Amino acid sequence: MTQGNGELDSLVRKRIRALRLAQGWSLDELAKRARLSPSTLSRIENGQRRLALDQLVTLARAMDTSLDQLVETATDDVISSPTIDASRQLMRWPIRADPGMTVVRQHVTNPPPDGPSHLRAHPGREWLVVLSGTATLLLGNRRFRVETNQAAEFPTMLPHAIGTEDGPCEVLGIFDRDARRGHSGRTDADTSRRPQ
Repeated sequence: MTQGNGELDSLVRKRIRALRLAQGWSLDELAKRARLSPSTLSRIENGQRRLALDQLVTLARAMDTSLDQLVETATDDVISSPTIDASRQLMRWPIRADPGMTVVRQHVTNPPPDGPSHLRAHPGREWLVVLSGTATLLLGNRRFRVETNQAAEFPTMLPHAIGTEDGPCEVLGIFDRDARRGHSGRTDADTSRRPQ
């Protein structure tokens, strides 16, 4: 990296140190993984050694990340606004980190469906976070109470549905691309029971 790019240089050094500490690795351990001497790694982190591209590639691999993520500087897209579907009382946020991921906020008012014929199964994976109230998650033959601030993660190939029994609740549903596609063909009547 050139000396004229001091802000990026400093950011990358801080990121290397932060990633190392997040993994719980000492200087010696990361140096060994990256095939560098501990003193070289220390000088890289402390700004006493020039950042060389080949060392950054080696460090990125050793920390199980990419060079792009190590030197990423774009911070102008930090805040995003939801797309609002008022008819279904839904807010949706795309997740940029993984193409196809979607976050949906939903107000759930109906109890879970009565029989297995109302449960859906499809490819994908879903995560559910209860923001307020208590949700009921039907998953195959099992019934789970998911309280405020609790989360559930499940493969959507298991027949599933969401409802509430103790009054309204607010949930965040997080869907991978396949799970989102599996929920996209529902009718409006279905949305009060299951996140989209």
